[in-house]
Amino acid sequence: MKRVIVQYKVHADKANENKDYVRKVYEDLKANSPAGLRYATFVQEDGVSFVHIASIETADGTNPLTESGAFKSFQEGIKDRCEIPPHAIEIEEVGSYQFFSA
Repeated sequence: MKRVIVQYKVHADKANENKDYVRKVYEDLKANSPAGLRYATFVQEDGVSFVHIASIETADGTNPLTESGAFKSFQEGIKDRCEIPPHAIEIEEVGSYQFFSA
């Protein structure tokens, strides 16, 4: 199991565009229901700083998110939308309460 947090900040005029891409990713995930993935996206109070949290729980460690066409589209222009580019950090759970359970 691998858990990751990705943080980045988009240009103010790109915030809504970024949200649209994110929403399309979730539409794609809901339509295809990939196994072994728990995923959430948040926007911070400033409206331009985003946080994605992913838990990859596949037997072979592959990330189902990378198979999503909508996620591929989201990633294609991310660097142009960003003021601060995405930074991924692998995290280890110390404790949680129903955070990763269905």
